[in-house]
Amino acid sequence: MDTKSVILELRTRNGLSQDDLAEKVYVTRQAVSRWENGETVPNTETLKLLSRLFDVSINTLLGAPRQLICQCCGMPLEDAAISKEPDGAFNEEYCKWCYADGHFVYASMEQLTDFLAGHMASEQWPPEQVRAYCAEQLPKLRHWAKAE
Repeated sequence: MDTKSVILELRTRNGLSQDDLAEKVYVTRQAVSRWENGETVPNTETLKLLSRLFDVSINTLLGAPRQLICQCCGMPLEDAAISKEPDGAFNEEYCKWCYADGHFVYASMEQLTDFLAGHMASEQWPPEQVRAYCAEQLPKLRHWAKAE
């Protein structure tokens, strides 16, 4: 879905007129109309306001052009799993299980690996394979790469 369709769908799903939406994000009704016709895209600050208003990520507002993954554990991110900052803004870098209330949950890669091995292991994927996978993949993620 593209930005114009996303904004139109979110606006109508929330029972807002173009005037109502314009008032909530401090633009004109004509600006909302241009977004929904695909003539323009909201600027960065307006995207942040729309993100908060509709409780969706900016990535979703832009039609999900990027496949987001948590830069701590590697899990694919959808809006329901994306972490939020203490002020309620989405943090599209991390899942809500790795980053909560403005703080990282796991102090080390070993702590995260222990958690993942305990929760992801199965008959088909024993703990030692989970640990080997984590040892290979986690250092590639931004959170752990910058920690070294």
